[in-house]
Amino acid sequence: MSRNTFPASARTGAPALHSGHRPAHQHRASRGQPLGAPTRGTTNPNRLRRVDRWLTGTPEVGRVLRATPDPLVVDLGYGASPVTTVELATRLRAAHPDVRVLGLELDPERVARAEAAAADPPRLEFRRGGFELAGSRPVLVRAFNVLRQYPEADVPAAWRAMLDRIAPGGLLVEGTCDEIGRRCAWVTVGHDGPRTLTLAVKATVLDRPGAVAERLPKVLIHRNVPGEPVHRLLSILDDCWAAAAPLRPFGGRARWVATVRLLAERGWPVLGRPARWRLGELTVPWSTVAPLSGFHMNFTFRRPE
Repeated sequence: MSRNTFPASARTGAPALHSGHRPAHQHRASRGQPLGAPTRGTTNPNRLRRVDRWLTGTPEVGRVLRATPDPLVVDLGYGASPVTTVELATRLRAAHPDVRVLGLELDPERVARAEAAAADPPRLEFRRGGFELAGSRPVLVRAFNVLRQYPEADVPAAWRAMLDRIAPGGLLVEGTCDEIGRRCAWVTVGHDGPRTLTLAVKATVLDRPGAVAERLPKVLIHRNVPGEPVHRLLSILDDCWAAAAPLRPFGGRARWVATVRLLAERGWPVLGRPARWRLGELTVPWSTVAPLSGFHMNFTFRRPE
């Protein structure tokens, strides 16, 4: 079976996407029932600033948002407070004034609080929904700190459910960060499959790049073991960080830029320009970090119904 083959069990709705592990297709069967399990809901202001900065500054995302006159962006699983959804809407509209943002949560009480405190329709709305995206057709989905709370085996079905609702040419950005947003990692996924892995850190307080391992997306967090590509990436990145130690007097940002440059010089295909590196980012092709086994999907595009 090739790395991009989606097993029959997942095509029929398994693995389960909620606690209790009832098959996902059965979970969908209840009329109006969102797909997923409630998350802990913890969040903080500015926690997702690094991924927001990437979303507003990355050409690939910009092209997606400009491709339609009325782009809809979904923020899935915003938590107990809508603050990060409000921040996303504000930041996106500064670069793309026509963007509409829809925040989705499974917990109806969270939705009600968000609507009362922050809704500004049609530019910013909140609705109850899960991986089925509440029937919406977004061009972009941000799903952060959601799948971290699921088994790794659930990731393919969750991605598939979201991609089935995302408009043609759209993107899913799925990842994890720490509680205050200093260490982040996310995968960018299109209808053709995962495209890139991005690491984003506050370099001025970084001990070593490998510390981001505990914030890898669910699809990779259990793969940080010898022999797996993502482990090799983080190990080489730590070596490059150590080699860049003479730049420590110039600050963590200069050291991070030198680290990424050394990584590229060692033959790793680094994407993006040095301007992104100076922000504490590193983006690499998914093919360089994809799990060696056990992660299978079929990314043949299926147009939303």
